[in-house]
Amino acid sequence: MSPDQLPPDVVHRWCSAAEDGDATAAAACLAPDVVLVSPLTERFRFTGRDEVAEVLTAAFGVLDDIRFHTELRDGSAVALYARAHVGREELEEAQLLRLDAQGLIGELTLFVRPLPAVTGLMSALGPALARNGGRRGLAAFLGAATGPLHAMARFGERRVVPLADPGRVPAPR
Repeated sequence: MSPDQLPPDVVHRWCSAAEDGDATAAAACLAPDVVLVSPLTERFRFTGRDEVAEVLTAAFGVLDDIRFHTELRDGSAVALYARAHVGREELEEAQLLRLDAQGLIGELTLFVRPLPAVTGLMSALGPALARNGGRRGLAAFLGAATGPLHAMARFGERRVVPLADPGRVPAPR
């Protein structure tokens, strides 16, 4: 099947499922051998529909108000952009979907910004994945290990980064 013949509805179904927080419906859009490239680590990837479905379940449990706002296509590659919240942090996510010959998502690469949203996602998602996998001790460890990083990122975003704002008026001496 050529890219121009791919069913367009898989992307629509993917977006709708994510906005509804429905991991089962989102997983139905995935190829059996799908690969998810995490925005949080290069150390490993999630492979296969079942493994990625576990990530989606955990992600939809920590993300709120997912809303897609932009879609770009180039053949079988689709770039999606969405806004959401993780705790008190607003995040923007870019998703690169690579559709396979059957029109299912064969590869999903995620990008998240700004830094406090990335660390907020890390401190929520890692423990959620561990808890959902029955590893409560690991969940507690991940929460304790990532919490300070998130606190530093939030502090830096609110107090330190504004000092570098080119439009900031310097304090009188």
